[in-house]
Amino acid sequence: MVLDTVRASPDVRDVARPVAPDGGVVVEVRATGLCRSDWHAWAGHEDLAFPHVPGHELAGVVSEVGTGVVGWAVGDRVTTPFVCGCGHCDWCRAGDAQVCPAQQQPGFTHWGSFAQHVALHAADTNLVAVPDDVEFATAAALGCRFATAYRALVARARLREGEWVTVVGAGGVGLSAVMVAHALGARVVAVDRNPEALAVAARLGAEHTVTADDDVPATVADLTGGGSHVAMDAVGSEQTSATSLLSLRRRGRMVQVGLLPGVAGHPRVPLERAIAWELDVLGSHGMAAVDYPPMMELVASGRLRPDLLVERTIGLQAAAALLPTFDQASVAGMTMIDPWLHE
Repeated sequence: MVLDTVRASPDVRDVARPVAPDGGVVVEVRATGLCRSDWHAWAGHEDLAFPHVPGHELAGVVSEVGTGVVGWAVGDRVTTPFVCGCGHCDWCRAGDAQVCPAQQQPGFTHWGSFAQHVALHAADTNLVAVPDDVEFATAAALGCRFATAYRALVARARLREGEWVTVVGAGGVGLSAVMVAHALGARVVAVDRNPEALAVAARLGAEHTVTADDDVPATVADLTGGGSHVAMDAVGSEQTSATSLLSLRRRGRMVQVGLLPGVAGHPRVPLERAIAWELDVLGSHGMAAVDYPPMMELVASGRLRPDLLVERTIGLQAAAALLPTFDQASVAGMTMIDPWLHE
């Protein structure tokens, strides 16, 4: 799927097959997720070089190995985080590849996974093994939204058992957050404009669901006895970011996951509340490959079920038609693409 310019109709066409870079691999894509971040790229909120192939959540099989790769071979089942570190800098050596200054992101800094093959660099730093009993669609679901939600709640917000957490947005990352928070023993309030998405959130463990058109902060305060301990903006807008922050109790922690396109330069956030109530406002940007094993073990054991978040699987042609309107999509859960599907 090729984008020829900002907001152009995506075109599905044949292109040259990628070649494995030194230290990298080519992966035959078996599943790749359609995400709101891909819509941001289509809409011009990212700096892309055109023509461009989007797609950043993926799983598949290694089909070619570049020189210098030690840990991977043709035929290996793999996935990767959407942020790929260089493998050499201080941050990568410390296990924080998700903030690598020289990071690459498939589907953003280079051609991505809305294709039958994708090239990935620094394979020994960025690839994650997929167990044989984990489906490719399940593994692809981890690459952006699920892993981002997991790390945002576990490592950044340090959510604890028994705490209240408000998740604003019940799309892929929001529903992932609901599932993770429930598995951690937290009490979840899910917020969305889509009744179907809220119904899914309730099935995944949300104790309360709130319609986004309501006075969300006041409703959350009533439900939780003064506000949530943790809040996550899983959408990325001025309104949802403010709603998340204002849903907190005093000394609460907010984690911003949804991308915030600037309005007149910068989004407006009610930081006066953050100052007066001593709120922690945290950014979270994916999860490094080195941190995947504990999460993958929970998935393989069945304690975490990202497969339940996959709402539908479509081919590249259907995905090309859907991408320009994906910010308004009403599907509850994740849309997965099978690039080998004949439509």
